[in-house]
Amino acid sequence: MFRLLCILIGYAFGAIQTAYIVGRANGIDIREHGSKNAGFTNTNRVLGRKAGLIVFIVDVLKAIGSIVLARILFPEMEPALITLYAGIGAILGHAFPFYLKFKGGKGVSCAVGLILMLDWRIALACLIAGVIVLAASKFISLTSLTITLVVPIAMLILGYAWESVALAFLFCALIWILHRENIKRLIKGDENKFSFKKRR
Repeated sequence: MFRLLCILIGYAFGAIQTAYIVGRANGIDIREHGSKNAGFTNTNRVLGRKAGLIVFIVDVLKAIGSIVLARILFPEMEPALITLYAGIGAILGHAFPFYLKFKGGKGVSCAVGLILMLDWRIALACLIAGVIVLAASKFISLTSLTITLVVPIAMLILGYAWESVALAFLFCALIWILHRENIKRLIKGDENKFSFKKRR
């Protein structure tokens, strides 16, 4: 039962669609502009770096908040399991908010919050891998795919329990599925490169 409750807690936090709210505050539906994705990267591209940064920070905090609450409610349970279940729930809520016809973002910022709460060693490995890939490619999508793949591999190396490792692979698969269009564009060479730019 605690697993389902953790997912539901995460979903409730994740469904607070920050990019949509920030877009509306600026007079637009962010899902109708740019890549039409309600997330950090598209907000940065359409509304500028300040709006993008706000979306990124709040979305990271959504995952962290859900994990903290779940840990308070279930102090006897394994922290890694709570982190993964609540974090995955936050990603699902972010990507599929029920009140926006299940059309949200791709969950990367929430994934960052999950990673930060999971294990500092894994977070450090993801940071190093992410910086290298982003500096070399300038593709935020490729960077996102890389850091999520690092998580289950690192958990295997560190000897986490099978359920936690299985959830980590599920987490990775979820992010990759949400990025399927980006993967197609990366293969074709049509993916947009990332940059912090001012709104024009």
